[in-house]
Amino acid sequence: MKLRIAAVLLVVGLLSPEIAIAQAMVPSTGMDDANKPMPTVERMQRRYPQPVRVGDLVGLPMLDNNASTLGYVRQVVHTAAGKNELIVAYNKWFGWFGWFTRPVAVPIEVVGIEGRQLASLDMPGSEYATAPTWQNQDATPLPDDATIRIALARN
Repeated sequence: MKLRIAAVLLVVGLLSPEIAIAQAMVPSTGMDDANKPMPTVERMQRRYPQPVRVGDLVGLPMLDNNASTLGYVRQVVHTAAGKNELIVAYNKWFGWFGWFTRPVAVPIEVVGIEGRQLASLDMPGSEYATAPTWQNQDATPLPDDATIRIALARN
């Protein structure tokens, strides 16, 4: 029995450098993207943007890195600058609570879809708190049947 245990330990010891090398070769998952000096649009392109119907985004919760609800998507707009933004009803203390919220414009490039929820990938919750209240200046609401592209996210 002791001989078998010694043989297993020897094999594991010999394989451990190979295991460490194999783990080092695994590509990054995008979870540390905010710390990399890559423009937001390029980061979105690396996250495999997928077509999604605007009507399917309305009502989805927006979550931060801790899976806390920041708010819910109220509409999707196209700005005069040619960008798509999600208008999120934000509340600092109770993102899930419908009253006492204020609309915040969130660029589509900083968001990823994760099942039936959205992940705020490159815009932390503190930026929602300091973001200006959206005033609907020169923005056109997109119809529910319009299709836009949004990045994929994963836990």
